Amino acid sequence: MADERFLVTGGTGCIGAWVVRTLVRESVPVTLLASRRRFDRLGLLLSDAEIARIDVVDGDINDLETIEDAARRQGVTRLIHLAGLQFPFCAADPVAGARVNVQGTVTMLELARRLGVPLVYASSAAVYGPKTRYADDVLPPDAELHPTSHYGVFKVANEQGARVAWETQGVRSVGLRPHSVYGPGRDQGVTSKPTVAMIAAAAGRTYHVNFGGRYQFQFGDDAARSFIAAARADLPEATVFSLPGPAIGVDEILAAIETLEPWAAGKMTFEDRSLPFPGAFDGRPLEAAIGPQQQTPLADGVRETIETYRRAIRDGRLGDAYLDRVLAG
Repeated sequence: MADERFLVTGGTGCIGAWVVRTLVRESVPVTLLASRRRFDRLGLLLSDAEIARIDVVDGDINDLETIEDAARRQGVTRLIHLAGLQFPFCAADPVAGARVNVQGTVTMLELARRLGVPLVYASSAAVYGPKTRYADDVLPPDAELHPTSHYGVFKVANEQGARVAWETQGVRSVGLRPHSVYGPGRDQGVTSKPTVAMIAAAAGRTYHVNFGGRYQFQFGDDAARSFIAAARADLPEATVFSLPGPAIGVDEILAAIETLEPWAAGKMTFEDRSLPFPGAFDGRPLEAAIGPQQQTPLADGVRETIETYRRAIRDGRLGDAYLDRVLAG
């Protein structure tokens, strides 16, 4: 791995920030594509000195020539594509969602073809439809794809586009489907609400999670390490995997918050409403392909999240305007 250099898109988002942190702390060179220099999530996880070690390329996800020029100049050997608009933004503006989520992935597949390297990209639980009951409520790898949102449709298009890129152009790729990522940096998106409850706890505020049920909540660090491991695995063809992890109830997360913050007992609530996708995936195929994946215990993930946000609030990096916006979102 001595000659590794990663190009990461979406590195200012939650999983992306964790990917960048892991690579920087491994002393692996990282090139970050950024359409806007908003490094608040990176600032939660890295010091200013660590952020200064990142090579930043200013550009749009569909500016192929600029991205390719930077990748060649810097000797990029591995691609992790995480840039995308999340569920609410795709619902509000499907045209922009398609341009970023679908066209952006097509652009990155073409970049992978030109560079002769594989692409690892983010798919999603949203490729599936309403919850179907299987043994232990775990969806098997061959379950039918039936998205019920623009966001989910775009992710299916990416998976199928990657398959065609392999079959017609020999582009290798790995798509990973996280379920519900939580932890520092996860402050927007449909399944971000349990993390927002942790942010509220760090700020001494109350919060109501607008859904309930059991889902695979995967800590951001764990998800990031799976993307890095998949990029290093050099798997053949075009494959898609779901991330592993136990199903955790929203009520369990709120109980973990209250254990750490006893004052919050009864002040963190949730709604008896299920989300429109399966509660858990079978992650065994991914582990069979690239090895066991890190799974942070819930109590540890909740503690690290609350402590991270408490430090950021205490240090003045996150103020009332941020908290009001996130808690109202």
